[in-house]
Amino acid sequence: MTTMTLTTYDWVPDLPRGYVRDLRIRWALEEAGLTYRVASTSFHERDADHLAHQPFAQVPWLTDGDVSIFESGAILHHLGTKSDRLMPSDPVERAKATAWLFAALNSVEAASLPWSILTFSPPEGGMPSSIAGFLTARLSRMETVLAHGDWLAGPFSVADIAMADVLRLVERLGGLVDHPACRAYVARAVARPAFQKAHADQMAHFAAADRH
Repeated sequence: MTTMTLTTYDWVPDLPRGYVRDLRIRWALEEAGLTYRVASTSFHERDADHLAHQPFAQVPWLTDGDVSIFESGAILHHLGTKSDRLMPSDPVERAKATAWLFAALNSVEAASLPWSILTFSPPEGGMPSSIAGFLTARLSRMETVLAHGDWLAGPFSVADIAMADVLRLVERLGGLVDHPACRAYVARAVARPAFQKAHADQMAHFAAADRH
């Protein structure tokens, strides 16, 4: 079996550590028990090879034999096709997991990301009500969904990796105070051993760069 390679930055500042999106892929690989190695690309110099794999000069990307994939959602979907620990084998649940994977990124993260950026760096005059309201509306929908089951599509899946990671940042910034079902969902997800290992490995990866 080909050993997959996950590429992330060689170093990042302290603030984003534990939240760089290669964590989503590490988590999925650990959940599935798939063999992989981690490679580094320069944080400070985005060279031609980097752009050939990730045209927006971001991370992560995954190489799997002759296949090179960027965008965390696309990588999660690819890994889901390789393990029923990541995507249900039942076609109805599989379709549901796929839909929720896209919803995590297109519906929830699209609302949470601008809110998160403005929470880290508040604009003069404070958070625009439109940004806060957009996120609140999305979280209210998720609160209803998450009140009726542990995971989004039956068994735990890549949809939960994406959604929990999106909500995890909102939780860090205090945005889930009024959404107990969302908070409980994040707590269940991050208690999983695969998340714990993925998080520790990412933190160790960046800490190692500090020593060089």
